[in-house]
Amino acid sequence: MNTDEHAERFTLLRPLLFTIVYEILGSAIESDDVLQEAYLRWANVDLATVRDTKSYLAQLVTRQALNALRASARRREDYVGPWLPEPLLLDENDASTDLVLAESVSMAMLVLLETLTPDERAVFVLREVFGFDYRGIATAVGKSAATVRQVAHRAREHVQARRKRFEPVDAATTAQITEQFMTAASTGDLEGLLWLLAPDVAWTADSGGKVTAARRPVVGAEKVAAVIMNLFRQERRGDLRAEMVNCNNTPAMAFSGERLEGVFLIEIADGKITNFYAIRNPDKLLAVAVPRQISR
Repeated sequence: MNTDEHAERFTLLRPLLFTIVYEILGSAIESDDVLQEAYLRWANVDLATVRDTKSYLAQLVTRQALNALRASARRREDYVGPWLPEPLLLDENDASTDLVLAESVSMAMLVLLETLTPDERAVFVLREVFGFDYRGIATAVGKSAATVRQVAHRAREHVQARRKRFEPVDAATTAQITEQFMTAASTGDLEGLLWLLAPDVAWTADSGGKVTAARRPVVGAEKVAAVIMNLFRQERRGDLRAEMVNCNNTPAMAFSGERLEGVFLIEIADGKITNFYAIRNPDKLLAVAVPRQISR
């Protein structure tokens, strides 16, 4: 069996396969595990029987991802505090030229996808993001093509009903607002900070109970501003270092002390900051050790 050809085909498609699995699981670390398991299975496949490598591997990793998602359901039920997807550290501007891809890996979309059933999530990702046909998706999820059509319709309606109806924020506006935010926060300019925050802005922290963090979302401009001011006060004292990074195709702040303490993603709509997603769980912060490549 030609293992070199197996490796070459898999490596070529790895960014796409990783992206599929990450959007189904919301975990970069678990996605790596799924891809490793999928490759071991792929290495034993007779390539003469594979007509379309992309479809075959997409179906293979989807099945593995669904198994992993169902296995993790109980762990998520017992999770302490809010559960957020793992941040995805990207090479600069990795997804920015592909708006569909960029939105699909955004923290807001991944949080929304958490409200779908595992099958709905897999079908939505494969159909709406990657454009696979119903027959191929049916093979991946183990259902008939007719059932997959119904699942796709239901998932699409669910996402559209909950997706915020704002125009996509262009990169220049995002960069400008982020820069204004960093200036206001780092200099202690409370008035300037409040001007940038939406009235119902929310701060959601995921700690898994392993570090000190709010167990419920903090909502409201003044309350969220207080959280931010306290964070940047530590940065000004030298207790923490702040660095801007690209996570999930949006500006993010990485705060470090002796180790990485947290990654905070910003969501912007209608010219205001509407959400902060604060990932503090040390296990999830392992995901930002190296930049990833995504593709569709």
